Amino acid sequence: MPRFNTLADWLAWQETLHPQKIDLGLERVATVAERLQLLQPDFTVVTVAGTNGKGSSVAMLESVLLAADYRTGCYTSPHLHRYNERIRIGGQEVDDASLCSAFADVDEARGSVSLSYFEFGTLAALLLFSRASLDVAVLEVGLGGRLDAVNVLDSDVALITSIDIDHSAWLGIDRETIGREKAGILRAGRPAVCSDANPPHSIENRARELGAHWFCLGAQFSYRSTATTWSWQGTGSTCQDLPLPALTGQHQLDNAAGVLMVLEAVADELPVSRTAIEQGLQTVNLTGRCQILSGAVELIFDVAHNVASARRLARVLLDRPVSGATYLVLGMLDDKDIAEFTAALADSVDYWYLATLGSDRGLTASVLRDRMCCPKAEKNTRCFPDAARAFQQAKIEAVRGDRIVVSGSFMTVAEALASHV
Repeated sequence: MPRFNTLADWLAWQETLHPQKIDLGLERVATVAERLQLLQPDFTVVTVAGTNGKGSSVAMLESVLLAADYRTGCYTSPHLHRYNERIRIGGQEVDDASLCSAFADVDEARGSVSLSYFEFGTLAALLLFSRASLDVAVLEVGLGGRLDAVNVLDSDVALITSIDIDHSAWLGIDRETIGREKAGILRAGRPAVCSDANPPHSIENRARELGAHWFCLGAQFSYRSTATTWSWQGTGSTCQDLPLPALTGQHQLDNAAGVLMVLEAVADELPVSRTAIEQGLQTVNLTGRCQILSGAVELIFDVAHNVASARRLARVLLDRPVSGATYLVLGMLDDKDIAEFTAALADSVDYWYLATLGSDRGLTASVLRDRMCCPKAEKNTRCFPDAARAFQQAKIEAVRGDRIVVSGSFMTVAEALASHV
């Protein structure tokens, strides 16, 4: 008999199973993966790590591969509304029954092995993928790379997106140290793609040590863009006058360029046509990543939560001027650099609506206000008990030509989106 019958019960129990919510390491997950015979998959594996751009890159890869008629599996985290969002097969979220069945099998196989919430979910995803007759699985690293649960599988190609400072308590306080952790997903003799044009030296050094095939944006592959198209140059192929990705922001071209390099690297196993690339780029969709809803008051939902992503959001706002004011609904976690994050957005925001996040790592609105680095915002800052109420109040007060931006955390965006009708 399975331990539980509902997805909600399984997830609540998993939260309490392991003594630490974040406990990086591969020994536990590898032990159970071996028992479940998951370590030798019969499909191509693409592993994606990085500070920013992972989710966008995974979404673009999935979109192009689906357009090319491949059967895909995608594993991402965290989710915005439903846990099911984390595991997709053929572009569709897995249903509750499939998840519960996979959780029961993982539970039986683990025996006395203690698994974290993320490890349990990763094993369930890999188990579902092993039964789905996939052509390719795209796995997003949850935290870091070297010791992250998805790294239990040897990837056929690794993609590392942009690197910056985040999760310093676990990964280090400088880009070189963080890059070394991300480089843990690289494998000897296999393609190592980096879509950061100025990556930490530690990543390339690790690739050279392993004898991985190194491809870096600006060196082994590149792109150029116009207002309406872009062109990509790889090591053995080119794509001229491509449509711009449907995802908003100039930085998405860096991500798209890395995706095309991954596709070139696996072209022998998974050939993709120009038509599939165009269709994939034009139809890709990713909730909460510079997601723009047009209207009399423009709404932008963006899960930016570190300084580098705040700067990218500021660039998006600069490139999309509005005639009125910009309201920012902001809620953040305690381990973030609040001063630098808010300073990066200071020139782009007129009114700050700060929200308390109701999690063990969430900041109260008043503490968030105290940590801000925006002296000129003091008179235009208000505090709210949660993101939903902050967002609703902003919608009440904004007038035609204004803009509301929701950012700072997945939780902030999720709460605001859930309240939007």
